[in-house]
Amino acid sequence: MNSKIIWWFGVLGCLLFTACHKPRTQNTQKSEVLIKTDSTKGANADSIRTDTIAANQPEEEGSKVTINVEEINFDYLLARSKFSFKSRTQNIENANVNLRVKKDSLIWLSVTGAGFEVARGLITPDSIVFIDKFHKEYFVFTYPQISRQFNFELSFPLIQSLIIGNLPLPREPDQKIRREKDYLLLRQKEGRIMIDNYIGEKTRKLKRLQAVEQPSRNSLTLDYEDFQELSNYLFPYTSLITLDVKSPQDQQYYQTVIRIKHNKVELTESSPGFPFSIPSSYKRKQ
Repeated sequence: MNSKIIWWFGVLGCLLFTACHKPRTQNTQKSEVLIKTDSTKGANADSIRTDTIAANQPEEEGSKVTINVEEINFDYLLARSKFSFKSRTQNIENANVNLRVKKDSLIWLSVTGAGFEVARGLITPDSIVFIDKFHKEYFVFTYPQISRQFNFELSFPLIQSLIIGNLPLPREPDQKIRREKDYLLLRQKEGRIMIDNYIGEKTRKLKRLQAVEQPSRNSLTLDYEDFQELSNYLFPYTSLITLDVKSPQDQQYYQTVIRIKHNKVELTESSPGFPFSIPSSYKRKQ
């Protein structure tokens, strides 16, 4: 696969499922990840959300609990962020990324370097389009196309969830939350993907997301950190994404690590605009 496409998937913070050449530890058990703490940085969570679960009554491990997971509701989101990416072939430190999101509809991003824009992307529920301004090229992908190529089902809700920290799938009425040691666990399934959502007991915020694709066992683990108050919500200003992917060449698992650090985030009811056009002189790349 073209290295520029690989880099773009890193910018998204989503599925860079290609041979990244850092072997996974053999005794890793993806379905048994534990969150040991429930601390938040920045704003004090109790000053924002004081109505914690069931008056903090003790419950046995594995028991079902009744809570609502706190999610961020917005019309539009704007963010200025730093992006870092590490694999065997590439190491990107603190690239500048501007993000604009229309909830459940559009994700727009612009990457700048050395004082000018080098790339732009537009993500919708139907497709993903990238413009490489440096090489005067562009790429168009559908989700089925990407899913077939990387043997992992990618979706718009999953990408959006990586950015804003909401559940990637709506919670169904029959989906129960269980107490598991130091966290609350909500398990969901979408197609071939099993998603474990680890929720902070005090904040009721998603703290970790782990998506595992069957039968390949390719996985994405997302840890949210640095929670701060944003328009009466708790928003994770740092996301750490770990990808473990089996190489089709040697059948070994390799790892890629991505960090997104938001410097400034704003929620607004007014559209910021999503300027996006492809010059006729640009060449479409496959």
